[in-house]
Amino acid sequence: MTGDARAASCPVCEAPVLAGDTYCEACGHPLGAPACASCGAAAVDAEGYCERCGLRQPTGRDHAESVLDNGAAAVTDRGLRRSRNEDAMALLTSGDTVVAVVCDGVGSSPRADEASAVAVETAAAALARGLSQEEAFDLAGRAVSKLATSVYDAPACTYIAAVVERDRITLGWAGDTRAYWLAAERGHPSPDSGPSSAIERNGLLTEDDAIETGEITAWLGADAEGVVLNVRTFTPPAPGLLLVCSDGLWRYLDGYAFPGIGTPLERAREMLRHALDSGGQDNVTIALIPLGDARE
Repeated sequence: MTGDARAASCPVCEAPVLAGDTYCEACGHPLGAPACASCGAAAVDAEGYCERCGLRQPTGRDHAESVLDNGAAAVTDRGLRRSRNEDAMALLTSGDTVVAVVCDGVGSSPRADEASAVAVETAAAALARGLSQEEAFDLAGRAVSKLATSVYDAPACTYIAAVVERDRITLGWAGDTRAYWLAAERGHPSPDSGPSSAIERNGLLTEDDAIETGEITAWLGADAEGVVLNVRTFTPPAPGLLLVCSDGLWRYLDGYAFPGIGTPLERAREMLRHALDSGGQDNVTIALIPLGDARE
């Protein structure tokens, strides 16, 4: 065989291969694999990992946007430092009710993007059917748990779901994905008119399931034990916006002035730009739902 008939080398073991070969005869690697987004090797396996450099490949979830007829909008983005987006979101309507679910894949767990995706899909569908927050959370937890193949392979994610009616918001959450109330008048967290906790006074409607060093204490997954869903019902005092977001945004909110004008989508994009300009160290997901005269 002449050298001209040798078209290339195996991207994994670098053994010479023939033009038209399907597999490397030396190591068995399939030669038609997609190219790695990082090192360029045609060595991406069926689970999306590059067999040469180990990078898990980005997906179509790197950036996505959703807008409803009532103006509610959501944006999710991979950020600047992560190889893929392990956040997931769902935004839909059921009659006059808006349902929003945001989940953040736990980075220390395997296939965290799969956990967040199945959780938002399952919970949003359940809430749209009129099931309670607790029932939707239970169904989402079961769906995520089914992804596990062993105690060492248990995908996991945080969870927050919002059911927004005409004059009432019901929240259910586990982990450190958050919800805020933004008053329409200034685009800032609304002050509380009566005695309240600091959480209510600064616009934050949820309280993280986390210890002081930041590690979360509640999540969805086969290895989650004794997790109880937090549930809160909130009656907005005036028109405004419900913000639901992952920590890819809220870690950059200290001292931040929320955009006071624009559609929910425009404001969500502006918040995303702020997170990216501030470092973009994590995936970013933002959902904004208007109540009253707060579409613009």
